Amino acid sequence: MTELLRISVSVVPVFVFLAGLVYLDSFKLVRLRSIIQIILMGCAAALVSFLLCVRLQGGLDLGASPYTRYVAPPMEELLKAVPILYLIARKKIGFMVDAAILGFAVGAGFALVENIYYLHELEDPNLLIWIIRGFGTAMMHGGITAVFAVLSKSLSDRHESARVWIFLPGLLVAVAVHSFFNHFILPPLIHTVTQLIGLPVLVMITFTQSERMLRDWLEVGLDSDVRMLDYITTGTVSETRIGRYLHSLRSRFPGEVVADMLCFLRIHLELAVRAKGLLLMREAGFPIPADPEIRERLTELKFLEKSIGKTGRLALSPVLHTGKRRPWQLDLLR
Repeated sequence: MTELLRISVSVVPVFVFLAGLVYLDSFKLVRLRSIIQIILMGCAAALVSFLLCVRLQGGLDLGASPYTRYVAPPMEELLKAVPILYLIARKKIGFMVDAAILGFAVGAGFALVENIYYLHELEDPNLLIWIIRGFGTAMMHGGITAVFAVLSKSLSDRHESARVWIFLPGLLVAVAVHSFFNHFILPPLIHTVTQLIGLPVLVMITFTQSERMLRDWLEVGLDSDVRMLDYITTGTVSETRIGRYLHSLRSRFPGEVVADMLCFLRIHLELAVRAKGLLLMREAGFPIPADPEIRERLTELKFLEKSIGKTGRLALSPVLHTGKRRPWQLDLLR
């Protein structure tokens, strides 16, 4: 029974909190498969961290305390950041709420492996130690990586870039908080209670802000997409500013390429409207019916994308609104 309690209090809380984050997400944007994959990446980061720890402690003439305070935090936070860096760079994260869930999942996977290791190494029956590790250390790993992911996603959206410097502020914050935690300035129990109060507040602020931004994007984006699609399907696009811009492209591109551009624009708008409609249905709790036409439209869009080429896509960018969420939107439809 003692062994079962040690495992439960050191591992279960962080995954219960992760499940709570997924439940709070009104739009359910992150798939269960993605969460499992990112947890496994966090587990892999912990294993790499352990191997590096063995080498660094052998190569550096440092005691346990200096290593824990100044070497482990930057190394561990950088390893946990790698999956988030990849997802943001590939535009696989749409909103800050997704970033919070996936960031916490990385930290949960890291904490899982770390706590399993300590369960075998320490074998201490004192339940308070494992409560602190479960509600303190494990939640710290998840919470810090979630903060890094949210800050990085916010800066990436603001600057529409995924350059290295975009991720430095979030990484510095994560390393500083981790190092502060490892200094044990406050008693461990006080650390744990502080996290249990502060982390939910931070997450709720993130969720509220992110869902507000998502609703604003849905309202503005859906209206403009529907209006432009109506112009194209009714043949009145030539009377609009967009139509005049498309007409001006005839002097720069062959006629068949301009025709493909118009088809590309129409299909892109159709898919954008469907993606936003799908999100609204999810929020309202309606089941999402399978739509076989989506796959055909995506295939056609890919063909037209190659047909008009990179220059054609750049020429269409002023009217396409091909911002940072276009790849994420298409992934959502897939």
